[in-house]
Amino acid sequence: MDRVRVLLISTYDLGRQPFGLASPAAWLRDAGVDVDCADTSRERLTDERIAAAELVAFYLPMHTATRLASPLIDRVRRVNPAAALAAYGLYAPINDRWLREKGVAHVLGPEGEDELARLCAVQAGSMRTRQNVIPQRSGLPPLATYARLQMPDGSTRVAGNTDATRGCKHLCRHCPIVPVYKGRFHATPIDAVLDDVKQQVAAGAQHITFGDPDFFNGPTHARRIVERLAAEFPGVTYDATIKIEHLLQHASMLPLLARTGCLFVTSAVESIDDEVLRHLAKGHTRADFVRAVHLCRDAGVTLVPTFVAFTPWTTLEGYDELLAAIDELDLQEQVAPIQLAIRLLITNGSPLLELPDIQAVVTGFDPASLTWQWRHRDPRVDALQQSAMRSVREKATRRRAVPHMTEAWYCCAEPSPEDMQLV
Repeated sequence: MDRVRVLLISTYDLGRQPFGLASPAAWLRDAGVDVDCADTSRERLTDERIAAAELVAFYLPMHTATRLASPLIDRVRRVNPAAALAAYGLYAPINDRWLREKGVAHVLGPEGEDELARLCAVQAGSMRTRQNVIPQRSGLPPLATYARLQMPDGSTRVAGNTDATRGCKHLCRHCPIVPVYKGRFHATPIDAVLDDVKQQVAAGAQHITFGDPDFFNGPTHARRIVERLAAEFPGVTYDATIKIEHLLQHASMLPLLARTGCLFVTSAVESIDDEVLRHLAKGHTRADFVRAVHLCRDAGVTLVPTFVAFTPWTTLEGYDELLAAIDELDLQEQVAPIQLAIRLLITNGSPLLELPDIQAVVTGFDPASLTWQWRHRDPRVDALQQSAMRSVREKATRRRAVPHMTEAWYCCAEPSPEDMQLV
């Protein structure tokens, strides 16, 4: 019997070599499936590769990736009309109706391994357990072609990435993870995490990004991973994303992060206005943010805050206050300019849509952008956001005095395809 031929496609994954291709590829190949992986953010996808597949599955981890996939789905249907189409990743179930209207027959969950295996008629007994399957990155573009770690002296380092956990136990209203995971998360076995790091270090990685929505969802798990990382791969640095409230709850771990090679921690602060933070259900206050800044600084860990500077609750005075706070806390180098121009993204299924304040300003769902459009009650705020975005476009590059990734975005602070030039 011929092997099933599957083409897995990623269109964009924050400039990283896609874990969301490497992991299901390992599962499927282990079960005897013929897998081809294509990352169209770094390579050209030929019609020949499309035509050879019986199943084409699109990895949609974020809003930008989903929009970029739209014309590619049309192309696949044109080139290979007999192929079955699937979509998986965080933004697949969020955009279920839109995907099916485009001809995608199988809309899967955020973790595609098991469901893709079932689509290929793989018997459950032939699959090894999750614990034993290491992501297979062979066949993907080399790590050196992806986003790199930029050091303050201008030098760069090859960067890899992996996930120590999936999902998130928090329920921030604006986060696209919430409608899918609904407060659940699970940990990846430590050996599997370190084995993935090992193969990337062998491929040239000098730095690892932990792509977890929150690295401290499982603090003991995180501790064990970074201790082993430092012991087994001395000199390899890393970064992670951690909520403000977790930085405070587990402040005793911050010196450990510094000792084990953590160069920076990204945290979705979003706002310094307590009322906005309450609407977003962020779980922290402005005072908490200020405290976290000082705790990280004292521990020797660079805190990289991200913001959603423009929301329906933003005021002109509040925006000025944000700029002043960044200046007072000496965070100018830690905050990428794009973070001061980001507009709140409202996707399908977002809990934000339950808020009367949001219902009062949304103007409808836009299929082209895959978002619920909204207008601020004060047109001057919308004009300011557009002006801020123009300013960022004009100053797309600048040297920063802290370590950072050459493509750095976070969650609801994603670029649209039109703004990819800013990456």
